[in-house]
Amino acid sequence: MGWMYLFFPLLALVATAIHLGIERRSRNGAGLIEALLLYSLVFIAGLQGLWTAGGHVFIANQVAAMIGWPAGSPFQFEVGIANLAIGVLGVLCIWMRGNFWAATVIAASVWLWGDAVGHVREIALSHNFALGSAGPALFAGILTPAVLIALLIAHVSESRRAMPYVRSYR
Repeated sequence: MGWMYLFFPLLALVATAIHLGIERRSRNGAGLIEALLLYSLVFIAGLQGLWTAGGHVFIANQVAAMIGWPAGSPFQFEVGIANLAIGVLGVLCIWMRGNFWAATVIAASVWLWGDAVGHVREIALSHNFALGSAGPALFAGILTPAVLIALLIAHVSESRRAMPYVRSYR
């Protein structure tokens, strides 16, 4: 399970490099930021979200054991559906731009930071130091939203700098 917290960000970096290698017009600061944000949304929020959704829905008892939760909880399915929602938003970022990216970053950040708070709460109250709760999931739940928000802010800033006459981010 912990491998995915490195695998999907690595895929985002590889896709960004390929994109910049093919799309020569994008080889500037604004193009780099846009490509990094796009592929982070698609691979980390999107495909990783779909992957975790599958785990919570289809192999719920194994995922529960990795997180340190009891098997058989009906909330596993609901967590899986929430992950599915974020995953679908992330993948749709391939075709939808502008404020859709902002909404996806907000949704993923609320979800992941909320997860991180839950993991910290479990550590404090239940002494749950299971790898799926206190390990890479916790760190990814804190760092991923921070990176997505930073990239979004940089992207919006670059977009406004390139087109100062545009008043809103659409």
